[in-house]
Amino acid sequence: TPFTVSAAKGEHGGQNPGGQTDIPVRYHILESMIPKVVKRRVHALKRLQVQCANIEAKFYEEVHELERKYAALYHPLFEKRRDIVTGMVEPTDEECEWTSDREEEDALAEEVKEKASIEDTKKEEAKPEEEPKGIPEFWLTIFKRVDMLSDMLQEHDEPILKHLKDIQVKFSEPGQPMSFTLEFHFEPNGYFNNAVLTKVYKMKSEPDASEPFSFEGPEIIDCEGCQIDWHKGKDVTVKTIKKKQKHKGRGTVRTVTKQVPNDSFFNFFTPIKVSPDGEMDEDYEFTLATDFEIGHFFRERIIPRAVLYFTGEALEDDESEQDEGDDDDEDEGDFDTNVSIGGFLFIFISAFVYFSIL
Repeated sequence: TPFTVSAAKGEHGGQNPGGQTDIPVRYHILESMIPKVVKRRVHALKRLQVQCANIEAKFYEEVHELERKYAALYHPLFEKRRDIVTGMVEPTDEECEWTSDREEEDALAEEVKEKASIEDTKKEEAKPEEEPKGIPEFWLTIFKRVDMLSDMLQEHDEPILKHLKDIQVKFSEPGQPMSFTLEFHFEPNGYFNNAVLTKVYKMKSEPDASEPFSFEGPEIIDCEGCQIDWHKGKDVTVKTIKKKQKHKGRGTVRTVTKQVPNDSFFNFFTPIKVSPDGEMDEDYEFTLATDFEIGHFFRERIIPRAVLYFTGEALEDDESEQDEGDDDDEDEGDFDTNVSIGGFLFIFISAFVYFSIL
């Protein structure tokens, strides 16, 4: 689903004291040069455009409903994926059939492995190692391979994420405000009591009354994490430091300990909040926008295509898309530069010709 990130109200397209959306000066000049009778008709077209935006909002609401409907169809497949990953179910030979693009190379590699295994068996009489259960460290491997996630991952997070069984997305029910919830399911572990950690992303899919033409589809506007019930001494989001304090009167020195925030993926579940008045500094807004982007990435990429991120195949696709996006950005940059240099002259000349004809 197309979406935009709104880290703060009013940050993307400000307003002037009159409540009108800020528009580049050249467009104000052009509009001021249009005869009143024509401007009146342009205003009628703008009212039609607002109606189009409202229809588009209804379209995206129905898209959200379709996503919710098809999520129910995906659910049994994702449950089967979870059961295979955790070793609860062993897939049949038929379910494991897969034609590789490098079938001959795989066959040769398998043959070499078999020969090496025979040699090892002859040399060692020790009891063979127990076969791994399911797909060990499935989700942790994904976290390590995806740059956006590995940037949040700390070494002390890894033992905990080995207990991650599944990640699911749930969509809001009909009649409820638009949102989606990420659910991180954990097996019993020695770090916290929660079986599921959640992150709710609230969305808006309607034009802003003050900026109706900025509507480009649903946007994430806020998020809520959850309380993690950490076992004593196991909270990786804080660390204990020792600090020496000198008594002002007696001059004695004592050592005190206090807890301070610590970098961790699990800070993901205690996000910063959107400021009610929309006022925030660049760092704050960047952090919030990054959080929204990560939530959307889990929903649209990681959860539906987990196995391809585990094998690394999806990473190649993402890199290809990124390269294409960079090329587009360069082209847009060139266009914007040309407009800024010659745009005003073009508008002025066009207006002059227009009025000459009149």
